[in-house]
Amino acid sequence: MRGLSGKNVLVTGGASGIGQATALRFLEQGCAVCVLDRSTDARSRVTRELPELTAVIDADVSELEQVQSAFDEAIHCMGSVDVLINNAGISIRHDFLEITPDEWDQVVGVNLKGMFYVAQTAARHMMDKGSGVILNTASTAGSTGYPHYADYSASKGGVIALTYTMALELAPVVRVNAISPGYVLTPMQRAEYSDAMLDAVNRKIPMGRHAKPEEIAALFAFLASEDAAFATGQVYVMDGAETTGGLCSQWAHE
Repeated sequence: MRGLSGKNVLVTGGASGIGQATALRFLEQGCAVCVLDRSTDARSRVTRELPELTAVIDADVSELEQVQSAFDEAIHCMGSVDVLINNAGISIRHDFLEITPDEWDQVVGVNLKGMFYVAQTAARHMMDKGSGVILNTASTAGSTGYPHYADYSASKGGVIALTYTMALELAPVVRVNAISPGYVLTPMQRAEYSDAMLDAVNRKIPMGRHAKPEEIAALFAFLASEDAAFATGQVYVMDGAETTGGLCSQWAHE
């Protein structure tokens, strides 16, 4: 990708799944990369698996003081942040009628409030230095809704709206887009779905499978590059045509 070599990149939720795959992709493009993650185990593992990382930072994005401190650490380590991959997210599979206030606060706190905290902190830095790219991780759940994920869907719908508004206010200095993945085979997804559930989902996706984290990472790299210099204010769906055909439609794969 043009213009990525030498860029400084911060990836939140970067110690597993889409985040780790994205951190690796930017390392391969010649970038300096800092990863932010709240999981001690995941941070230890990614440190071993991606020793080229500039730093692996401990922070919970739902806590503003931790976000600001982590961002300062990333700037100290890299000199600046040119690209933010605003990716940290959680989900809890449960029925709408069973969601507790604490569970709601956990999911929305990370997925929407945390997204806002990190984006605003990064945007202030980027506006001051005169350039930057912010890429948010949304989800097709935010535009279509999914059973058993009301809080997750609501949070991701907020991310989509936040992306649009940020792009309008921060242009032309900072470009802001979102990627809206469908089903991606990540550790988080694997923990919530049995093999039978995964197979059932795959039969409803025209491509016949989940996305690989590396495929989402490739789109992040493109959107951060100079090849996408005129791309802002958009949400790019990457779901194997799942939502194109309708989430509940039955395909010939069955």
